[in-house]
Amino acid sequence: MIRHLIAAAGLAALMAAPAQAQAPMRTAVDGTFAPHAFPNLAGGGVQGFNIDLAREIAKRLNRPIEITATQFSGIIPGLNAGTYDFVAAPVTATKERAESMLFTEGYLDTDFRLVTRRGDAPITDLASLRGKTVSVNRGSAYEIWAKSMEATVGWTVEAFGTQTDAVQAVIAGRAVANVTAETVAAFAVKNNPQIKLDYLHKTGLVWAIPVRNGDTAMRDSIENAIECIKKDGTMATIFERWFGIKPRPDSAAATIFPGSGIPGMAGYVATPREPRC
Repeated sequence: MIRHLIAAAGLAALMAAPAQAQAPMRTAVDGTFAPHAFPNLAGGGVQGFNIDLAREIAKRLNRPIEITATQFSGIIPGLNAGTYDFVAAPVTATKERAESMLFTEGYLDTDFRLVTRRGDAPITDLASLRGKTVSVNRGSAYEIWAKSMEATVGWTVEAFGTQTDAVQAVIAGRAVANVTAETVAAFAVKNNPQIKLDYLHKTGLVWAIPVRNGDTAMRDSIENAIECIKKDGTMATIFERWFGIKPRPDSAAATIFPGSGIPGMAGYVATPREPRC
């Protein structure tokens, strides 16, 4: 109870102080992961869903923000070393990671989506892909999952060096579907009329924002900002801007979850609270 009151006091202080009186929040992204963070060829720097979200969080906290684009492999070590205050890059919340980092509630589902050619019959179940070829980006979580399902589904998995090439394989007829993240699939479809969104595979996992273990005040202030961003519709606006579709009403992008953190994982606080917007 005392720890929760201290965290609440820290949240109030972070929200109340003027931006010019505080040092910038420091965060990082993988700047090659479209549509979440990728080069802005017209204006310079990086752009994407997670860039907009990080800036909106800082705005709600009345803080300036510095966003560094770097390799993902160095971001979490940078967080633990104190280089970054939080991680803006998409991070899947898992029980293993929650032992060494403190997560906010989820802001996006990490579901898998199949992309198929526009005009092809919709895929209603994976069994219909027996004997067919699906494409994936080499080294991705989607390649690992698709290959783990080869014996069960009976499909053949062909891996490509880039996600663009994996989609092109579908357009060219080398694969009947591309397996990727739902948000990546939505961005691809938004920008290419030759393909469409197809079968959705729910994972039950979410992307959430991690802070250093023990930094409850920072976690709670960012979570409060995320909930306000969801509550007033800003999250849905950012979602539709980058993915071209509205978030499902039951998705993490549209749901304010009870307590603080992720239920069932280390660091979760079940104490009910209302977002302070």
